Amino acid sequence: MNAKKLEANAREIAWPSVITVVSAAILIGAEVFGAAFAGGWALAILFGLSDTSAHIVQIVLFLIGVAIMIAFLRGAQRVEPFTRKI
Repeated sequence: MNAKKLEANAREIAWPSVITVVSAAILIGAEVFGAAFAGGWALAILFGLSDTSAHIVQIVLFLIGVAIMIAFLRGAQRVEPFTRKI
């Protein structure tokens, strides 16, 4: 009976979906983290902050970027499931 239950729940990785989501994450991640770095640098110059303060602003923006990427990956996984029933 256990074998039948395992067979009914058997799943396989949907590689096309995984590759699509990972590729999009790389592209979007480069944009998000590039914007965080450039935005922190620009804000530091705009407000006349020191180098240390500029790095702190960049870290804060980087962490916001991490939150955005996590949200993107969760949403993308709902649209493009990584597994499918056999």
